[in-house]
Amino acid sequence: MLLHGLYGTPQQLQYIGRKLNVAGGYDVRIPNIQGYSVFDEPVPSKTTNWEHWMEQVEAQFEDLKQEHGQVSVAGLCIGADLCMELAIRRSADLHALCLYSAPLQYDGWNVTWMRWFKFLGYYTPARFMVSLTERPPYGLKDERIRQWVATQMAKRGTSALGSSQSPLTGVYQSERLMKTVRRNLHKITVPTLVMHAVEDDLASPRNADIIARSVSSSEVKKVLLENCYHIITMDFEKERVAQETLEFVSRQSLRMLDTDQTRLRLVG
Repeated sequence: MLLHGLYGTPQQLQYIGRKLNVAGGYDVRIPNIQGYSVFDEPVPSKTTNWEHWMEQVEAQFEDLKQEHGQVSVAGLCIGADLCMELAIRRSADLHALCLYSAPLQYDGWNVTWMRWFKFLGYYTPARFMVSLTERPPYGLKDERIRQWVATQMAKRGTSALGSSQSPLTGVYQSERLMKTVRRNLHKITVPTLVMHAVEDDLASPRNADIIARSVSSSEVKKVLLENCYHIITMDFEKERVAQETLEFVSRQSLRMLDTDQTRLRLVG
C-alpha cells in the first residue's frame, strides 16, 4: 500500500507503484483518503482530522491483510507519517515500512519565515479560512516536470502533485500527526527503509536522521539522495527510489523464507 502526501493525488506515487507491480509482481494499492486527498479542487474542502485519515488507512490495511499474508506500506511526506503511525500501532502485522521524505517538522530550505505565521492561525478561526499557496520549486528539482506542474496549476489550480492551495486546517492536522509520531517512534519495530533528499525543500534530512536513530527496528536502511528535492517519487532520482524499495521489500521476503525453512529443519 502506497500513501501520497497531504492534499496530493495517487499520481505522486504512480511511477513507484508501476515498478513494484511490473518488476516485482506486487499487488499495489494507492488509496484516496477522504478529507486528505484532493479531487480536482484548487482549494481543498472538507478537510477532516488526522484520526479520520488514520481510520481509513487502517481499514485499507485490514482489507489487504485479508487478501495477502504479507503487506508492506510506503508513503510520501505526510503519507509517510501515516505509515509510521500504522507501524506504531501494528508493527507486528507489517512486512516492511518504506518512508519517502518523511517530516517530523517542516524545516526545509523553502519554508520561509512567512510560513511561521501559520501558528497564529492554528488556535483561531483563521485556520478554517486561510490557505498556504504552493510555490516553486514545488518539491521538484527537475525543471521539466516543475514547469509541467506549474502550467497545470496556472490553468486549473490543480496538478499531478495535487492542489495549488493547502488549507491551514490540514497543515494543522499534519502538525498534530507529526507530534504524535515523534513521541512514539520507538514503538516501530518493522524493518524500515528511510529515503530523503539532501536538498529537501520542505523537510530537512535531519528528519531522516531522527527517524533512523529512534525506531526500534532490527533492520533500518537510510538512503540520502543527492539530485532531487522533496517529491523524490517524481523527481530525478525516482528510479533509484523505486529500485531501493523493490530490493528492500524483496529482501524481507527472502529473510522470512529463510527463517521459515530454518524452523522446518528444526522441527524435522
